[in-house]
Amino acid sequence: LRPDKNSRQVTFSKRRAGLFKKCSELAILCGARVAAVVFSEAGNAFALGSPSMEAVLRRFDDGNDAGALVPAAEDDDREALEELYRAREATAEQVASEIKRMNTIGDKVVKAQMGRRYWWEADVEALGEAELPEFARALDRLRANVRRHADKLRS
Repeated sequence: LRPDKNSRQVTFSKRRAGLFKKCSELAILCGARVAAVVFSEAGNAFALGSPSMEAVLRRFDDGNDAGALVPAAEDDDREALEELYRAREATAEQVASEIKRMNTIGDKVVKAQMGRRYWWEADVEALGEAELPEFARALDRLRANVRRHADKLRS
C-alpha cells in the first residue's frame, strides 16, 4: 500500500527535521563540517550546513586546496549542489530586493511622520501602487487590534 500524498509529506517533514537535528548534533558534538541537502517529492530543496553550506561546498571545489582532503562529488551530485547554490543566490537577490522595497516604504512612512502625521495618514498616492497592498494589510491589522482592545474594554 502506498501512503497518500499528505501522509508522505508529513513523514518527509518529520524525517527531514530529524535528519537536520542529527546533522546539527554531529557538527556541535564532534566539530564536524556537515552539509545535508534533501529534495522533496515536489522538487523543493532543503539544506543545512555547518558552519555554513558555502563553507562545506567550498571543500568540494577542485580549485580549493582543502578540496584535496575530500573526494570530488559525482557529476550528478555536483550539478545538484550547483543548482542549489544558484537557487540560494536567486533567493538572496529576491530578499535584497524586498528589503530595498520595504526600506523605501519605511522612508515614506518616516517622511509622513516627520510632517507630524501618523503613518496611516500618509498620502496613499505617494506610496505607489506596489506599496498599497502592504499598506492595506497594515490598516487591517490596526483595525483588528483596535477592535480587540475595544472588546476587552466593553467586557
